[in-house]
This record gives sequence, structure tokens and C-alpha cells, in this order.
Amino acid sequence: MYTQFFGNYLLSHSYVTQDQLFSAMQREADARMRLGTLAINSGFMTAQEVDEVIIAQTHESKKFGEIAVECGYLTEEQVMDLLREQSPDFLLLGQVLVDDGIITNSDLENIIADYRSENEILDFDITSDNHEIIRRLIENLFNQDSTMTIESKSYFELLFNDFVRFVGEDFTPLPADKIKAFPVDKCIRQEIQGNYQIRSFISMDEETAIAFASRYVGDTFTEYDEYVQASLEDFLNLHNGLFIVNISNDSSIELTITAPELVEDPILDFDNPVYHFQVLYSFGIVHFLIELV
Repeated sequence: MYTQFFGNYLLSHSYVTQDQLFSAMQREADARMRLGTLAINSGFMTAQEVDEVIIAQTHESKKFGEIAVECGYLTEEQVMDLLREQSPDFLLLGQVLVDDGIITNSDLENIIADYRSENEILDFDITSDNHEIIRRLIENLFNQDSTMTIESKSYFELLFNDFVRFVGEDFTPLPADKIKAFPVDKCIRQEIQGNYQIRSFISMDEETAIAFASRYVGDTFTEYDEYVQASLEDFLNLHNGLFIVNISNDSSIELTITAPELVEDPILDFDNPVYHFQVLYSFGIVHFLIELV
């Protein structure tokens, strides 16, 4: 989950523009992790040392690891450890941005350290399930909004996990804002009812909806039709259904959900401020709106 929030961190700190991030995400799947990037992340080498080895490679027909060992920057054992380790995916995104000349290796080194510090991440263990860190990342995404309840944080934590599990990991959530109106395209809504109410909306343009549905059901759609719409409805219904089950198990609070339905109005108007955030996928932008009643 740290990977998805890394792109948001880059945007919010003005290291990249949205277009630069989107371009890098599209090419991330074809990129190959380099030993120098792994060495920086592991703290085995500094960015300056990595740059020196890269320059040396232009004069010698040797691998990065060979030169790094000859220079005394790495040991043979460290090279083998780096080659075997399962690295967090966000490193590949940073490497693509370095390749594009948008940031330098020195920038990447500082960004990794600052990202860890700001979110109190001691180790990028991609097998860990640290809810406190993830919730802190979500709070930063929503600008430390003090009005967010524990249930709200749980809702968003589950939502991001559902995006990963059912659609794909290659997304970045953009900073959230509060709105009173929103123009929609292909939009589905559903309401959670009970001790408290949540109205949720998922909206995207037609091309993005086709790609989203194709990933969700593991099929290939070529046009927007009733099957694509049903896939969007099913995703929202599945997420909200999982949420009310979790709430029931954790807090013994019984909630119900209405049937998902298509929004036909071109503009949504709200009486109360609504959370709106964008999920930037390599295939397009998914808009998610939450009205806490």
C-alpha cells in the first residue's frame, strides 16, 4: 500500500506534475529494476556513488555490480542480497522518473528518506499489514481532516485495498478535496444505511470505465454497454458490502446497503460538503465521492 501513496507524495511536494506522473505510470510495467536504485533504497550506496558507477560504465564494459565492488561501494554479498530481495514497487516508479530526467538519483535518495520520515515508516516491508501507517497515509491524503471518524478511515483503508485486489496496484490517489457539486459521466451510486449513513459515488469517463470493468472481471470489453455498467455497480456493491460486514464484526453495528444505481443527472449537487478524490490509474482517472450523513 505504501507504493500507491508514493505517487501522491511526489505530487503534493511538487516533485512531479500530474502529467509526468501519469506518463511514468504508463511505462512502469515495462521498466526493469536497476541494482543502483536498489542500493540507494537499502542504504548500501549513496546517490553520488551510484552516479559515479554509472559514469564508469560508459567507459568499461562491465556490470554495475562488478564496478561497485571494485570501487569498494558494495561487497559481493551485498550485491547478491540486492539481487535476491523483493523490492517495493514504488522504487520502479522513482527509477522511471530518474530515467525521464524529472528527478535525479540524489533527489530520489532524499525523497525516500523524507517519505519514510513524514509517514513514520521504519521499513518498506511490502509483506506487512501495518494499519497505523496506512491510516496515517490516508489522513495525509485528506489533509489531516479532524472530522474524519474511525469508521471513515476504515472505509477508505478498505477502499484502497479493494482497488489493489480487484482492479490493480498501478494507481495513485490524488489529494482529496471537499466539494458541493460535481459533473459526472458514467456514475454509479449506493447508500449505506443504519446508525450512520454513507452515500458513495464512483464516476469515470467512458474509456476509463471500459478499462476498469475489463480489469475487474478479467475480460476484455471494447465498448460501454450494460455489462460494463454492471461491473461498476458490482465493484461498488462489493466494496460497501465488505465494509458493513467488517463494521458488524468489529463493532456489532448492523448496517444495510441499497441497490447500486446509475446516476443520470449530469451534475451532482450536495447539501453538505462531500469528500472527492481521484484515483489515477495508468488507463485513466477514477473519481470517488463520499457523502457522510
